[in-house]
Amino acid sequence: MIKLVLSDMDGTFLNNNGDFNRELYNDVKKIMKEKGVVFAPVTGKQCERIEELFGDDADDLWILGDSATRIKHNKKFVYESLLNNKLGLAIIHLLEEISLEHTIIACTRNGAVIKDNIPSEEAAIVRKSYAQVRKVSSFSEITEDFVKITIHDPLYRCMETREKLAIFFDHAYIVASEPCWIDIANANVHKGTTVEHLQRLLNVTPEETMAFGDGYNDLELMAHATYSFAVGNAVKEIKDAANFITRSNEEDAVMKTIIQILSLQSNVYEKVNYSPVI
Repeated sequence: MIKLVLSDMDGTFLNNNGDFNRELYNDVKKIMKEKGVVFAPVTGKQCERIEELFGDDADDLWILGDSATRIKHNKKFVYESLLNNKLGLAIIHLLEEISLEHTIIACTRNGAVIKDNIPSEEAAIVRKSYAQVRKVSSFSEITEDFVKITIHDPLYRCMETREKLAIFFDHAYIVASEPCWIDIANANVHKGTTVEHLQRLLNVTPEETMAFGDGYNDLELMAHATYSFAVGNAVKEIKDAANFITRSNEEDAVMKTIIQILSLQSNVYEKVNYSPVI
């Protein structure tokens, strides 16, 4: 009996234009409500950006946003794990020594922070994932702890850049989700650990969970759902880790699979109870 559906966003739920079939989502929303199923985006995108994308439907979601370092539901954060300011600034300093050609996105509770001299095309890419963005002349201006740090590299060198951050591997979770993206979070905080937290909040087991993913940062996500699906455009490692393979993100694979699977199960009307934990 499925009670929880988890889905990565970019390259999985969203199409290549960064959007989704809203007419089909109305059908998905209806069947999930009938079956008593919770939907949770699990994404590198800022929670507020997911709220923008889903509009009035966002309040019903459990958003595991900011690279799954935070959980937001009904406009309230119910969980977060932060990266210490001193450690985050040390990582940023090394990233700037490695290259000035990639874009560093330093995320705090107050939004995403980027340098004021980044190219306009890079700023536009940042805006696709972050609703709240401010610019600084130096990252040393940041005094808060970090929700996460993200790197976008238009030259596709993130796999190599990650290895150059090895000095921090014991102190932070660092993953290159694909050649142009790196996400850096607090130690041992990733999609898998935050999904575990959500499952405890909702009293849901992996056997009652369905998950969808496409990139390297979805490996831990696949491990926490018996009904784990790689979309057709996923990397080989995700296809190997998932229990099932479905169609591509360009074919509305996530929503069509949800409808197909949930149509086979009886209606459930159990109310979800949880205790917020920060």
